[in-house]
Amino acid sequence: MRRRDFIGASMAALGMQYALAQNDAARIAAASDLQFALPEIATRFQAATPHRVEFSFGSSGNFARQIQQSAPLDLFFSADESFVLQLADAGFTRDRGLLYAIGRIALIVPTTSTIALDERLDGLRRDWVQVRRFSIANPEHAPYGRAAREALQKLGLWQQAQDRLVLGENISQATQYVSTGAAQAGITALSLALAPPVAALTRQLMLPDALHQPLRQRMVLLKNARPAATAFYEFLATPAARSILSRYGFTAPGGST
Repeated sequence: MRRRDFIGASMAALGMQYALAQNDAARIAAASDLQFALPEIATRFQAATPHRVEFSFGSSGNFARQIQQSAPLDLFFSADESFVLQLADAGFTRDRGLLYAIGRIALIVPTTSTIALDERLDGLRRDWVQVRRFSIANPEHAPYGRAAREALQKLGLWQQAQDRLVLGENISQATQYVSTGAAQAGITALSLALAPPVAALTRQLMLPDALHQPLRQRMVLLKNARPAATAFYEFLATPAARSILSRYGFTAPGGST
């Protein structure tokens, strides 16, 4: 082979290897409560492995429907394990996945608010006149929205909140309404309330887990998951990943944070 042909063939091979490396990136759909924790974990993962990951964040229910419609995804992190189990029963996944965390909810208000925060929401009840809009995620497809509704129902505030509710498409949007001042209070994922960009703009208080059904969060590999997705799935069990989840308020499945 002539030198020019050899160089050309070598460059083509390198280009193909680069393309394959790019195509190996894991396509991950994740509940919005993970939008700060997962990128931190991915930074550790990508520093330790040759793999790459690409995230889409949204509501668990919407992602479950997209997967049923053959969305090109490798790995699904759901804020409600029932979505994963339904997909597994329908044959869309490799198995029934793993429980990776238990989520918690928090009451948040803008930093400028004078509403007192307490676990029984007595301060919110007392200062309800200040609340023109109360933000939660849409309970129809967002697990954290359902948990917020359950908490308000248990505390006797659900009916009172009806004419002031503003529903986010997912928990991230619901949180944004409060952090930008578009809503005067809301219930969000603790993991988002603790994230520095949100914590800088709001005051927050974790609510008792007795106010709602447990937010059992499960991850699962889809049928044709790429090697990068499998590697990331396994990385979630490492101490590095667990410490990041704990810092964002996620409880480990065994019961410790």
